[in-house]
Amino acid sequence: MTSDPNGPRNRLIQLIKELAVVHGKVTLSSGKEADYYVDMRRATLHSEASWLIGNVMLDLLDEAGIEFDAVGGLTMGADPVATAIMHVARERGRAVDAFVVRKAAKTYGMGRQVEGPSIKGRNVVVLDDTSTTGNSSLQAVEAVREAGGNVQALAVVVDRDTGAAENVREKGGLDYLFAVSKADLGL
Repeated sequence: MTSDPNGPRNRLIQLIKELAVVHGKVTLSSGKEADYYVDMRRATLHSEASWLIGNVMLDLLDEAGIEFDAVGGLTMGADPVATAIMHVARERGRAVDAFVVRKAAKTYGMGRQVEGPSIKGRNVVVLDDTSTTGNSSLQAVEAVREAGGNVQALAVVVDRDTGAAENVREKGGLDYLFAVSKADLGL
């Protein structure tokens, strides 16, 4: 790694472009159509990119002054982002837990929608790998609040600049942070 403080972020942007940006017509989870898709699992589950995501996201949250001790979000997109932050925080001597939000509460066992260490009464950040409208992330925010978590912010790795920030601020009343923009990716 270089001593340039933007080095990890710049390298992350390069890897996302190489690994995750797919050009061609696609339908997004929001139902909207796009000429490209950012398949973040190709980056969040990549050994180098995952470590970079953990560092860049932890720095983003710290620089924004967000106080938290747990991170997570709607399962599948948020899971590797949360674990990356958890591991990098540990490398830095900090204790940050991760949690997973199911789309719906289990109908068996403990019947939980939010899995992992308890978030009741704790300051948490809801995460996602990328966002179009923010609606999926807002589902996670609602479940986390119902589980007693104090949601401090919503943070995503890649923002598609398609209204998620405004939607999250308006409907969720939360700060919306992102590490990489659509423009950063040349899209």
